[in-house]
Amino acid sequence: MPYDTRIIPSLTVSQSVQDSQPPESPLSDGVAKAEVGAQAEVGAQAEVGAEAGSLPWTNEAWQQCVQDGFSQPVELLAWLGLAGSDLAAEIDADQAFAMKVPRTFAAKIKPGDAADPLLRQVLPVASENDAVLGFVNDPLMESGVMPAQGVVYKYHSRALVVVTGACAIHCRYCFRRHFPYSEHTVSSSHWVQLRAFLEQNPQVNEVILSGGDPLSVSTRRLMPLLDVIKDFPQIRRLRFHTRLPVVVPERINEAFLAFLEQVPIPIVIVLHVNHSQELGEELALAVSALRTRGVWVLNQSVLLKGVNDRLDVLLKLSEQLFSMGILPYYLHLLDSVAGAAHFFVPVDRAQRLYGELLSALPGFLVPRLVREDPGQPSKTWLSPCYTE
Repeated sequence: MPYDTRIIPSLTVSQSVQDSQPPESPLSDGVAKAEVGAQAEVGAQAEVGAEAGSLPWTNEAWQQCVQDGFSQPVELLAWLGLAGSDLAAEIDADQAFAMKVPRTFAAKIKPGDAADPLLRQVLPVASENDAVLGFVNDPLMESGVMPAQGVVYKYHSRALVVVTGACAIHCRYCFRRHFPYSEHTVSSSHWVQLRAFLEQNPQVNEVILSGGDPLSVSTRRLMPLLDVIKDFPQIRRLRFHTRLPVVVPERINEAFLAFLEQVPIPIVIVLHVNHSQELGEELALAVSALRTRGVWVLNQSVLLKGVNDRLDVLLKLSEQLFSMGILPYYLHLLDSVAGAAHFFVPVDRAQRLYGELLSALPGFLVPRLVREDPGQPSKTWLSPCYTE
């Protein structure tokens, strides 16, 4: 990569754990010493993997991981020992937005726990069919901000490209669960729609790859993007918004890393982790490999009822993200998409949680609490509410 990667501190995972252990106070509920020790061990292993210059999986492994999963709620519940639980009566297997859960993610769900925060994110329930006032199919009104096929243009200097409709996992709160992907994905063969848009909009200096999940496509299908970047020197940054490395860390393989090394501009990868239970050794290895190559790795979460709407959960998430070399970026309020109302956390509660986070953590570990309002020139930053 031609820019100076020394601008990114070479912070190993094991070093960051030592430097960022949470205070032992009733406020934070912290990360237990055993958990920090385990995370440090993960960091040490990740550091060794980065130094060795290779990852312990093949370039093809991720595709098998994506295919090897659960599509039927009954099968997932049986696998988790929950077939006879009250939760079984709540599922809805006939959803148009079908369940999709790779085993790599399912393995992080606690067996026998009907309230597991990871299970709640992926299990389709009958309440998704309830009509709730204000919850609609296109909550961000993206259909009105697509000047070219597969290009979403909401903010002055950034263009978001819908690379694919495919995802490795179907999160029940996804704001694009009703998105008409068949009509609105970019042609990945020559990226012609993006080229035409950039020619007409020289103020755009950052391309954001989204979807679906942009890493659901093969690295080979991403290669033409290199020509776009070369032909449009106005592009200063390339950003990926992806959950796939969290769900299937094997997606960060040698072939993808070799692709990144050919990108002549800074790269930002924004992951999507909602709960520390989603983190693990394999993701630590993947992140270490990315950072070794000068990639900035950030995280955005969605505040979800019953998943991460507690102070201790959010504190632990921020601490463990940083221990792996991932910087907390955004904490989003839920987008009001039809089918996700049961995840809604009231704004005043979100602001109180935000205030408690700011009181417990250094500023760089606190993600910004934001809401996306259609038609606005940026995300809406929400102020903290401090309780006495």
